[in-house]
This record gives sequence, structure tokens and C-alpha cells, in this order.
Amino acid sequence: MYTFEKSIFINLPQQEVFDYVTDPANDQKWRPSSVSAQWTSEGPVGVGSTQHTVDKFLGRNLESDTEVTVWDPPNEFGWKSVGGPIPFELSIKLKAEENGTQMSFSGQAELGGFFKLAEGLAGKQMEKQIDSDFQNLKKVLEAG
Repeated sequence: MYTFEKSIFINLPQQEVFDYVTDPANDQKWRPSSVSAQWTSEGPVGVGSTQHTVDKFLGRNLESDTEVTVWDPPNEFGWKSVGGPIPFELSIKLKAEENGTQMSFSGQAELGGFFKLAEGLAGKQMEKQIDSDFQNLKKVLEAG
């Protein structure tokens, strides 16, 4: 099991950050690894809502179906894979601080198959990708 935790300060109100990061239509704007992402369930978003995503990782396109496990606007958003090559659980927590938002991202993934063979490389690449995504998110949001 590979676990990770990252955090970043974004100079915007907590609700704006939450709304942006939980909208899959924004994924390609701040996550270069995102090929596509969309809600697959109808109705208002909440616990049990589902998404389908395609991400590029280590030169491969990985399709995943996910389900929202925590929906507490504007404080926390959690989700887990319910289909795809890498079982994972992720959480984003947001906290208003000073004139902005402290955003923490944590998760765990079970690297198997091809990724199990290259677990060290895959884990390091995953962390590098998350760091890059966070820097892109900060840049995109703070630039308006």
C-alpha cells in the first residue's frame, strides 16, 4: 500500500477552492495528467455520486470509476476507486487561514500488476505528479 500526503496554501477563499477542485470540468486546466473527467451520476453531487476519469500515468492511459465517500462543502471531499487498475482512496481537506485556504491532499493506493513491479518508480512519479498538479492549481487559481 502506497500512502502520501501533500498540502499547499492558496490565496483564495475556501469555498472558491472547494468549488474549483471538485468540478471535474476543471481537471484538465490544472492537472496535466488528466485526459478526461466527468460525473456519471445524476442529481446534486454528494456521497455516492460517481465519476469516470482517464489519467495519463507512466505513459499509459488509466481509466477509473470513482465514488464520492465524503462530501462536506467547503471543508472536505473524499473519493475512492470502484473500478480501474489501481484501487485507491483520496481525500482533500480545506481550511480557511489568513486570507486564503490551506489545502491538504492525502491518499493511499494499492499498486499492483505492472505498477507493482515498478512500485518505487510509480510512487515517486505519483508524488512528483501531485506536486506539479498542486503548483499548477495554485498558479491557475491565483491568476484568476
